[in-house]
Amino acid sequence: MQSKDRALKCADLALDKKAFNVRILDVRKISSLTDFLVLASGSSDRQVKAAAESVHLGLKKDYDTMPIGIEGIKEGRWVLIDYGDVMVHVFHEPVRLFYDLDGLWCDAEEIPVQDVTQETI
Repeated sequence: MQSKDRALKCADLALDKKAFNVRILDVRKISSLTDFLVLASGSSDRQVKAAAESVHLGLKKDYDTMPIGIEGIKEGRWVLIDYGDVMVHVFHEPVRLFYDLDGLWCDAEEIPVQDVTQETI
């Protein structure tokens, strides 16, 4: 699975659990850390956990893909799922606003989220 396809699938799985403000940022030209960032929000710690678990379990089940690491799942305020080429950040919305990764990575090219429903993965 290519990194862009993985990012699109992660966004789709988060949206399945009603995550909102989902963005995919292509950071390949501005960072050596990863290829894509997937940013998503939930309105409660329960929704954050559900969206993060959807991503983790969906990639595991459908693509036999395990993350390098997962942080923050117990608290449900900010969950990071690291796949190496794709990093998924699922935030409780106030935490997202406070840390402002959207602003930090404002120079990144954004992949339209509607591509998630239009592309075949």
